[in-house]
Amino acid sequence: QVQLVESGGGLVQPGGSLRLSCAASGIIFSIGTMGWYRQAPGKQRELVAVITSGGTSNYVDSVKGRFIIFGDNAKKMVFLQMNSLKPEDTAVYYCNANLRTTFTTLPSDYWGQGTQVTVSS
Repeated sequence: QVQLVESGGGLVQPGGSLRLSCAASGIIFSIGTMGWYRQAPGKQRELVAVITSGGTSNYVDSVKGRFIIFGDNAKKMVFLQMNSLKPEDTAVYYCNANLRTTFTTLPSDYWGQGTQVTVSS
């Protein structure tokens, strides 16, 4: 089984910073990408940022210049440094990994349980 465990959410004032962490564990042969999605009340889940095992990253336009995604391949971890937070960043943030559990299996998506980020004064 594969588990993704997130940490680092919480309440922060506008303009503040938070860092989210996600650790993957279990039977993992290889990881293609790890990333962060978020879902605000009444809205669809959206991709925030993703990073490949080679270090290439992409961001949704609304967080470019404010958020940084980086990973530690050896520890199977991904981080999201969130700066200059805005109230519209408030959402549940989910860690995602697209990975293979064995040499012969196709890549599949796995999800963490989600961590709440609230930006409010």
